[in-house]
Amino acid sequence: MVQALLARIPRLRLAVSATTRPQRPGEVEGFHYWYLSEEEFDRRLSDGDFLEYHVFPWGQRSGTLISELDRIADAGDIPLLELELNGSLAVKKKVPNALTIFVDAPLEELERRLRERATESSGEIDDRIALAAEQRRLAGLFDYVVENDDRERAADDCVDLVERELAACR
Repeated sequence: MVQALLARIPRLRLAVSATTRPQRPGEVEGFHYWYLSEEEFDRRLSDGDFLEYHVFPWGQRSGTLISELDRIADAGDIPLLELELNGSLAVKKKVPNALTIFVDAPLEELERRLRERATESSGEIDDRIALAAEQRRLAGLFDYVVENDDRERAADDCVDLVERELAACR
């Protein structure tokens, strides 16, 4: 969904998240993530540098730095955030005109995609599936829900929603 939005709506720019997760082979600092030590994450958190952050059940933390949003806005663009459920709801409270879309994939499809990607252990995949099942119950708190059972159709739906909302803001 993110790639479709970025490709089809030129003013959108992905806000690069900060994470305590170790950098994987092939990942680029500042493009995939900002990789922070636990201590740096704590310091930035206490300094109020995060718009939102999330602690995953397995201990990793990720969040959106306010400086990322400033960087995008200073270039005249619109930030796109790819967030976990709690982060999305935190942003919705702090940024009243933020558009939130809950992208819901069938759990079997989510598991298949995670196993195919092969970047997490079996235990981490099980944790992600359990988390997704729990989060589905809160989908109604979002502005829109898009069913991601067919990637192309779901991407079209997301693009249509964002374009409609941007047109309404003009």
